[in-house]
Amino acid sequence: MDWPTFVLVVSFVVLLYFNVPIAFSIAIATLLTLVSIGGTAILEVIAFKMATGVDSFALLAIPFFILAGLLMGRGGIARRLIDFANVLVGRFTGGLSYVNIITCMLFGAISGSAVAAVSSVGGFMIPLMNKEGYDRDFNASVSITAATTGLLIPPSNVMIVYSLATGGAVSVAAIFLAGFLPGILMGLGLMVVSGIISFRRNYGKGTTFGLKESVVKFFVALPPLFLVVLVLGGILAGFFTATEASAIAVIYAFILSVFVYREVKIKDIPQILLQAGITTAVVFMLIGASIAMSHVMALQNIPQNISSSLLSLTGNKILILLLINILLLIVGTFMDMTPAVLIFTPIFLPVVKALGVHPIHFGIILIMNLCIGICTPPVGSCLFVGCGIAETTITKVIRHLLPFFLAMIIVLFITTYLPDLSMIVPRLFGFN
Repeated sequence: MDWPTFVLVVSFVVLLYFNVPIAFSIAIATLLTLVSIGGTAILEVIAFKMATGVDSFALLAIPFFILAGLLMGRGGIARRLIDFANVLVGRFTGGLSYVNIITCMLFGAISGSAVAAVSSVGGFMIPLMNKEGYDRDFNASVSITAATTGLLIPPSNVMIVYSLATGGAVSVAAIFLAGFLPGILMGLGLMVVSGIISFRRNYGKGTTFGLKESVVKFFVALPPLFLVVLVLGGILAGFFTATEASAIAVIYAFILSVFVYREVKIKDIPQILLQAGITTAVVFMLIGASIAMSHVMALQNIPQNISSSLLSLTGNKILILLLINILLLIVGTFMDMTPAVLIFTPIFLPVVKALGVHPIHFGIILIMNLCIGICTPPVGSCLFVGCGIAETTITKVIRHLLPFFLAMIIVLFITTYLPDLSMIVPRLFGFN
């Protein structure tokens, strides 16, 4: 390891250890590395790379999807999706845990945010499950892990970031399509664990609806569900790009929340816009800093060196993918998804491509690993939000999370070693 690489790694780890925010840790480590390399106009290089890093038409989709998700979250969408899920699975033993998972899958797919799914769906379902006799920490575990499925089922902001990180080698539409089956499989895995635990603990059933009421609740849930059809259908049909689709999603969410359901008032719009702006600023700061770090890593040939080192260890595809999964699971525990995607895609993508792994397939592997990471300490955003909503502690919840982690890891390895699971849907639409 040469001196600049040593400075980059050590400074970054030390800053994280002292709880410096991840975006600043990345930016400061990048600055220190450039200082160690030498040269002039160091600050200008960082500023230029950060500015050009976020200067992308594709990235405009992120603030629009964030705004659409906030409008949906405030517009009563979660409650209607919960009623719809209750119609489907509420009658079974442990039915409310199934309702929680299915609603998170639907709402996460609509909002594109795991944290939004935890807060919106968990905020309603956790107190309801508590009231029905389900264990509080079990309820939190269900909401925390189920929320991640929405990052695999499109539209998803992290998928847009991955498309950017590949330099356009993977289109947004292709990675969107690839996430459907793995996301559904992840949800089914969590439902299996919930079912086993509910059966052993004799958790009760949810509400049983009559035929007429079931039909009514189905049609009430159709408008928000149609958003996924509108976004993906429009992109695949060539009517608009992913960025244009995100703007259409905002218009649709605005009409639904303000004029149809009337749960968002006009006076609430400035506060929602402010919240969307703050969230966007955080995301774009992460993106800019991560791209600057990626530039420094490229200067030091770090991706090429890691690729050569891994391939020199073994040419066995199974072992290399196993090693990459382990490394990404570790990375996910201490790094946010956005910088992790931007930093580690250039490192591992050349390795897996040399082994014959399709970039679309690798994108799903990468995102699935990081989905597990946001449910784990010390920096798991879903973990903190879920524990806050459930009014419990991380220490108490971790024990209940372990069976769900096991299910998620099993699905991860199924997805890793069965590439058709990720590739079959994109190939149906001509992405090869």
